Amino acid sequence: MNALVILIIAAVGVYLGYGLYAKKIDKDIIQPSPDKATPATMYMDGVDFTPASKNVLFGYQFKSIAALGPIGGPIVAAQYGWLPGLLWIIFGTFFIGWVQDYASIIVPMRSEGDTFGALSYKLISPRARGILLVFIYLYLLLIMGAFGQVIGINFLSNPGVPVGVLAVILMGLLAGQMTYKMKQDILLTTAITVVVAFIGIWVGTLSGVTGFFEGFNASLGANTKYFWALIFAVICYLGAVLPIWRWAQPTNYVSFWIIALGMAGGVIGMIIWTFQGGATFGDFPAFTGWSVAGLGPLWPILFVTIACGAVSGWHSLVSSSGTARQIEKEVDALPIGGGAMWMEMILAVIALLTATAATGGWDAYLEAYAGGKFGVFAVGLANFLSHIGIPTAFGIPYGMVFLTIMGLTICYLVVRFMRVASAELLGDAIPALKNMHVGAIVALVLSLIVIWTGVWQTIWVLFGGANQMMASLALLIITVWLMSQGKKYGWTFWPFVFMYITTIAALVYTAFWKALPAVLAGTKVTGNIIAVVVAVILILCALVLGYDGVLAINRYRKGEVAPTAE
Repeated sequence: MNALVILIIAAVGVYLGYGLYAKKIDKDIIQPSPDKATPATMYMDGVDFTPASKNVLFGYQFKSIAALGPIGGPIVAAQYGWLPGLLWIIFGTFFIGWVQDYASIIVPMRSEGDTFGALSYKLISPRARGILLVFIYLYLLLIMGAFGQVIGINFLSNPGVPVGVLAVILMGLLAGQMTYKMKQDILLTTAITVVVAFIGIWVGTLSGVTGFFEGFNASLGANTKYFWALIFAVICYLGAVLPIWRWAQPTNYVSFWIIALGMAGGVIGMIIWTFQGGATFGDFPAFTGWSVAGLGPLWPILFVTIACGAVSGWHSLVSSSGTARQIEKEVDALPIGGGAMWMEMILAVIALLTATAATGGWDAYLEAYAGGKFGVFAVGLANFLSHIGIPTAFGIPYGMVFLTIMGLTICYLVVRFMRVASAELLGDAIPALKNMHVGAIVALVLSLIVIWTGVWQTIWVLFGGANQMMASLALLIITVWLMSQGKKYGWTFWPFVFMYITTIAALVYTAFWKALPAVLAGTKVTGNIIAVVVAVILILCALVLGYDGVLAINRYRKGEVAPTAE
């Protein structure tokens, strides 16, 4: 097997999934109108409701949904062999991933910008809103724990990363200023900000710069992980409280080009290498067995280990609470929501190829994996880029910056959604939480506790389970909405059933077969106790929401409506 064959299979999947299936659903069931007013145009406030160009919003959407999940997940899941991960990435996206992302834009857009919390209240039951918000908050906390450990401790402390990341952020701020205040042409804005960002990444690799940060980290000693985690928290705080046009949207747009050009360069280099007789899988097995030590059984663990790239509940929050409030025309929903998900599928395939074709074999993969899960991607991408003339001396640090901004641009949106969820859930009882600064700081304090005490692999699998469970709950709300509108709903109902059963199983396994035994053995007790408690709460929330959801589905089948609070 070689990389080119895998790329061709992925391209066929995109053509069939997006070009045929998705467009048919869009045309026959949703029937978007280019003339119908959207929440962005009706309620424009310059903060959350902001009409945006389809091109800008596609970049924002992709960079908002694509984080470390579609990279780390396939690399970890390759321990089952290359075939199971590839099948899940392609078929998961085909039947579930784009469906959730696209429909999570459509439903709030057709419901005046309502969040999933408000929609669950109206469509399922009054108590569903509070339970869903608790689930969402804890799920988002797991994202911060999983990504925060990698970014705030490992990536930002890498001497070749900080200057490049700072350059991308500054160019994002400039892009927002040029687009919304100076009214500059988007092509000019893109050219200036992306070129300068790449120059900044290159400057960050110079020996004088890396030497400075090596000395700085040495002076910090054991406090290095605390310092860089705090820097991570500060960046997330700014991204969570500033207007979306000022920070999140333009920074994610510039980041999109940093990622997209790296993906394109990697694919071109991969193809060239293939024709030169390289980029083969060597002795990398297609399938290693139904269970992997340290991970667990293929079902359900594979389906939550690849937490993005096939389907991700995070996408439903970005689409519903962010993108749906920026869509200028209904017809833009499919190319933005569906298109960005299919692009993320390609990223997940590239990540899988860095673990297989870039290493060249099973033993080389295991050796690279032992040195760091995400390091496999950085080195693999550098190997691909080297075949188009980019030296690995730049390629590897660029791969690390690539990974850092992939995760970082997600995390400040996570904190943004956490402060919104806490205000919606507890704002009346604790008015201070309605203040965006208080809500963001509370979220970040809790996140730092998980980052500094948790066991990464347990948190990652737990995050994956919660993430996919969020996807199933989003599909449940979408299904009920489709029923309430008299539209066909099988295309969302059956994906909901599969994801719901799979993720309940994954959460139970992680809590009682991994974290709890670790507590009893005295390993990372605080972090594992937090993992068990969070998992149990998530399971209980999911069971209640699933029960109320089934009742709601039965009501709509009988032509009834959801009950209202007394």
